[in-house]
Amino acid sequence: MEEVRVFPLTCAVQNYAWGKVGLDSEVAKLVVGGDPVAVVADGKPYAELWMGAHPKGDAQIKDNRIAQTTLGQWIAHFPACLGSKVKDTFQGQLPFLFKVLSVKTALSIQAHPNRELAARLHAQFPEHYPDNNHKPEMAIALTRFQGLCGFRPVEEILGFLKSVPEFHALVGNEAAGELLCSMGDAVHTSQVLKKCFTRMMNCEKKVFVDQLNMLVKRVTEEGAAGKDTSSSNGDMLLRLHSQYPGDIGCFSIYFLNHIVLDPGQAMFLGANEPHAYLYGDCIECMACSDNTVRAGLTPKYIDVNTLCEMLNYSPAPASSKIFPCVQDASDPCVSLYDPPVPDFTVMRIQVPASVKQYTVAPVDSASILLVIEGDATATSAAALSDVTLRRGTVLFVSANESVSLHITSQSGMDMFRACCLL
Repeated sequence: MEEVRVFPLTCAVQNYAWGKVGLDSEVAKLVVGGDPVAVVADGKPYAELWMGAHPKGDAQIKDNRIAQTTLGQWIAHFPACLGSKVKDTFQGQLPFLFKVLSVKTALSIQAHPNRELAARLHAQFPEHYPDNNHKPEMAIALTRFQGLCGFRPVEEILGFLKSVPEFHALVGNEAAGELLCSMGDAVHTSQVLKKCFTRMMNCEKKVFVDQLNMLVKRVTEEGAAGKDTSSSNGDMLLRLHSQYPGDIGCFSIYFLNHIVLDPGQAMFLGANEPHAYLYGDCIECMACSDNTVRAGLTPKYIDVNTLCEMLNYSPAPASSKIFPCVQDASDPCVSLYDPPVPDFTVMRIQVPASVKQYTVAPVDSASILLVIEGDATATSAAALSDVTLRRGTVLFVSANESVSLHITSQSGMDMFRACCLL
């Protein structure tokens, strides 16, 4: 029998506690859209949808003509589906994991190691660092999406050291003074920034809890008196403190940029970039790894020393963290989010309402296609039968296969596609 090379997937849902609950969650809405008999529980968090072959959430194949039950098993049997370059470069593995995230409460302050550090951490602490791969990742907003990312410009950090005495107390006079004196010398600034951040992160628990309580009390009272608390970043402080009371991570808002992405905007998080997602729904694509070094806003394992040692201490404005997408020269419907790593590229495919026939072009890589909006019938020589696409459908497309869409919705289609363009 001829081999089926394009097929729909049922993807793993992760019900982490920080996720949006029930049908407030974009993840839950997509799951129900893609599978009308799926049941979403009202009180349950739907945090992540994993579209890929990661062992912690290998997608199920939704085609009873295929003997293998999961995508990972199928790729192991038919590695040519990856495309020859991808297969050789990534040892027969799908190099990326594609996700949807729905964030209600902040995710931990974290960074992902580069390949060299990942190999070392995995060898030393396999229980905390489950693989030896790096984990660059990109987030593309589906709804207005908020996060912390990268160190703020030094002027902003100095401003907070001045206006937030509780923050100043944790960094200390000496380090704060050095930061002021380092202005204008990028190498020195980065060294002193490391000293300031490390000093704060290593503060004795009692000291920082006392300072945090004083700060929260002060900001709450000022807010109640109708005063502007923005010089203490008051709104965000109270929000994080309500989610993670007594957590050192609450002070990280004075070091890290607050990023707000509008739908369609993206941020790329390379190795050693400190970040935390705060609220909203996004598409995420990453190298296929689960390595995360955490240091706050989390009940999970915290590795402060590794984090402080590894971070990229280059201050830069929030605007510089927004990752641009570019129009595909060969297809006006496609925007490319192409990060500076080989492991993945994401395409956004927006087909206008006036277009009823559209071809998803072949690429020399396996790809995963997610439908965000719209309805269509998909045909492909490699599918052997039609596939109905609707909001939430996830389709696996083998390398060098095209998919023809007959679009039935009145308002066009909006899709995201992850692949590896070497």
